[in-house]
Amino acid sequence: MNTTRHAKYFRLRVTLVGAVFMAGLGIVLGRAVYLQVLCGPALAQKASGQYAQTIHTVGKRGTIYDTQLRELAVSVESLSLAANPRQIEDRHQTARTLAPIVKMKAKTLAGKLKSKRHFTWIKRQITPRQAQAVRALDIDGIVLIPEHSRYYPNRGLASQLIGFTGIDGIGLEGLEYQFNAELMGRKQIFTVLKDAFGRGFETPDDVLRRDSGNNVVLTIDRTIQHVAERSLQQAVDTHRAKSGMAVVMAPQTGDVLAMAHYPFFNPNNFRDYRREIRRNRAVTDAFEPGSTMKLFSVAAALESGCCTPHTIFYCENGRYRIGSNTIHDTEKHGWLSLQRIVKFSSNIGAVKIGETIGPQALHRTLTQFGFGRDTGLQFPGETGGSLAAAKRWTRFDVAAASFGQGVSVSALQLTTAVAAIANDGMLMKPRVVRAITDPRGRVIREFKPQRIARVIASQTAAHVTRMMALVISEGGTGTQAALEGYTAGGKTGTAQKIGPSGTYAKNLYVSSFLGFAPLEEPRLAILVVLDEPREDYYGGVVAAPVFRQIAQEALGYLNVRPSRVTPRMTVSHTNEVTG
Repeated sequence: MNTTRHAKYFRLRVTLVGAVFMAGLGIVLGRAVYLQVLCGPALAQKASGQYAQTIHTVGKRGTIYDTQLRELAVSVESLSLAANPRQIEDRHQTARTLAPIVKMKAKTLAGKLKSKRHFTWIKRQITPRQAQAVRALDIDGIVLIPEHSRYYPNRGLASQLIGFTGIDGIGLEGLEYQFNAELMGRKQIFTVLKDAFGRGFETPDDVLRRDSGNNVVLTIDRTIQHVAERSLQQAVDTHRAKSGMAVVMAPQTGDVLAMAHYPFFNPNNFRDYRREIRRNRAVTDAFEPGSTMKLFSVAAALESGCCTPHTIFYCENGRYRIGSNTIHDTEKHGWLSLQRIVKFSSNIGAVKIGETIGPQALHRTLTQFGFGRDTGLQFPGETGGSLAAAKRWTRFDVAAASFGQGVSVSALQLTTAVAAIANDGMLMKPRVVRAITDPRGRVIREFKPQRIARVIASQTAAHVTRMMALVISEGGTGTQAALEGYTAGGKTGTAQKIGPSGTYAKNLYVSSFLGFAPLEEPRLAILVVLDEPREDYYGGVVAAPVFRQIAQEALGYLNVRPSRVTPRMTVSHTNEVTG
């Protein structure tokens, strides 16, 4: 009896234990189903936030090449320092440890680490040595993020044209800004993983190699650009000028082979330079062209049909009065032919030309050459210069415009216009970018040479070309522009600048030389401009030698055959020049 009772009691206990166990198992299984099925997505997202961090960035920025596919702007791999402040136990100690490595104030760094977010940047694009030191510390919550930084291997070469990017790789100036959409890599999202202790694992390098931006191929030739910049620097320093510009163009295509500025700036450290130095003044700044404008006044006279190269004008012995204004020549001239007005750069002769053909004919030709509007280059901040409507011109306005006052132009405009004379009267649209290529170098967009219009007849262009040759011949104002072994032609320019009082200042000048070479088959159209040279300020003295140096070296570099009729170089070192 007792045995039977004991057995029943034992079975009851087993049943109760089993029931409790099954109930507990049911609860566990039910909870598991609840967590996995109903709460699974939310919990997974929460867990992910504890071991993974999402970072938004962009692919590698495309390369900018010169016309020979030599690198002018590239993107190189770099590392940036970031943190998950929630994973850092002692933020002040961490700040004190990192501060000397990344060269930041500990207080500033500690402020970044006080953030309540899961992610914050500490310092972008640190050096390899700094990255190595950070790795060695192995601090929880500190992570190195792979990025790309912009680098300009030629430093200041063509820097005003190329421009620069900001810390995020976005173009801020120049072609970097203009073609930012093409150069920028596509946006990327990747995850930084962390272990159980909150330490980050660096993202594989191939993450940022995908979705790279396109490349931009320029018409700029790095060698010619270097020649132009070096020659310009020497002239600015020698004549203690405020600044200088030089533009070199291929007349038949409108290709800009060089666009030089001095002073230079290094885009790798662009913040160290004033904005006025970083600006592409050859495109954005307008100035009065002075006597270089006489080339286009003469072209207007020939196009009007009322003048020939041998038509003569009385130049009033160096002094001519229009209303209350008196126009002067540096030399006293009586009767001068059209071509000798150009050779001797007579202001009064140019005025007489303007009076003969009238404001409509003069204005029409200047407009056809592209003055008064931008060139279509679409460069940021491009100026169209200033050319008032002909109906608003007074008699003196016509006179002033004839010899390059009262109107303003950009260096690019002026070079494009003289290139039209060199190109048999055909105006070409200036071209700085030749093509866009994909990351593999395949052309996806090409910019071909583009004709705008015939601005003067072929015969007119030939007549003006011969007059330009006289300028650098013996007795002309530009003898210091004569080349050894090549024919050349050009025009000097010396324009007074408007001073603080709003009137022309007696001691402030813009000196220039505009021309092309060789004359028989022009390969280079060149403009040189020096702003506020001291002591010597005539264009034939300070700018013409720069033209000669650029043209001589560039023609040799391009393997241009010497002219059949080899000119004899005649260089004058006197100041017996005007214009």
